Amino acid sequence: MVIDARISGYKVLGVFMKNWDEFDEMGRCSGEQDLLDAEYTCNKLGIELRQVNYVKEYWNSVFTNFLEDYERGLTPNPDILCNKHIKFDLFHKHALERLGYDAIATGHYAKTNFGPFLENYEESEDVHLLIPKDTFKDQTFFLSGIRRETLRRTMFPLGNYLKSEVKEIAKNCGLERLTQKRESTGICFVGNRDFKEFIKEYIASKPGDFVDIDSNMVVGHHEGIHQWTVGQRCRLKSFRKPYYVAQKDVTTNTIYVAYGHEHPSLYSNQIFATNINWLCSENPFVKSNSPPLRCRFRFQHTKPLVDCTIYRKSPNNKTDVIVMLDKPLRAVTPGQYAVFYSDTECLGSSRIVEAINNSDHKRVENLKNILENS
Repeated sequence: MVIDARISGYKVLGVFMKNWDEFDEMGRCSGEQDLLDAEYTCNKLGIELRQVNYVKEYWNSVFTNFLEDYERGLTPNPDILCNKHIKFDLFHKHALERLGYDAIATGHYAKTNFGPFLENYEESEDVHLLIPKDTFKDQTFFLSGIRRETLRRTMFPLGNYLKSEVKEIAKNCGLERLTQKRESTGICFVGNRDFKEFIKEYIASKPGDFVDIDSNMVVGHHEGIHQWTVGQRCRLKSFRKPYYVAQKDVTTNTIYVAYGHEHPSLYSNQIFATNINWLCSENPFVKSNSPPLRCRFRFQHTKPLVDCTIYRKSPNNKTDVIVMLDKPLRAVTPGQYAVFYSDTECLGSSRIVEAINNSDHKRVENLKNILENS
């Protein structure tokens, strides 16, 4: 929604964004029911609803990158890219510059120091993206890649509520029907389809080998590295104990697998990350001699935060970092995002390039040399 602040309150306009144009197996547009729900809500509340179409832009900025990443053996996060390129860029500019409104309001569980309705807005103050009251539903993870400036004109009305409290408010407003709606999970444009079947429509199969990371023996075959992600279980015939994806080698089209869910090769505590996006008021590495930053880390939005130290990769490099985790984590995946936090604030994010395991002595030694020279 977009908000126009007036002395008497707010003039509110509902906007439905269409980002995907695919039909499901029944011939229905995947966003058709969402539009009907938006119309129902706006009619109930007496709010005008308009539509904006970003199908082309979404394809070029989000989905094309999504496919290219999978072909390169990475596992991307399209939700972070959608917020970065579409919702908090194209739509944010459309609302403020073309429609002439003062701010946008979004249903993300997040908040800023300016308050849920920008009631504490100060032109001279820096904006901070804060952890919401409902820490289980916390969606600051997905906002970590946007430009900090857009937060200055963004309202997060749900930031001080639990999900259960929001449902009660909806019921009291006559919107009980929407509280029964199933929550969307997974990748929005994949929907309920099997991911492997979905990705086959866009990326051709390229058979290769599953190789045991310990014995270097071929233990099975796959249809393409784009169908698998680090940590995923591989159901290989003739093996009672399951194998899991440990590494992917794009050059040889090989997937290295580890025997058992808790195999050491599945755990990492040293991470290379790039293109860092700071949401805090000042880049901690703005100076070449800036000290390492102690903060907290997660790469999946539902997982607990882990303490870490962030190092600049080199004295003159402000965008590439090395993250040292206090506790090793399972299946840290290249292509995903390292998102950083203080106790109360989302500090920003950086895209994971490589995760290093302590058992890989050669790479660990190389990392030590980098840190000593940084």
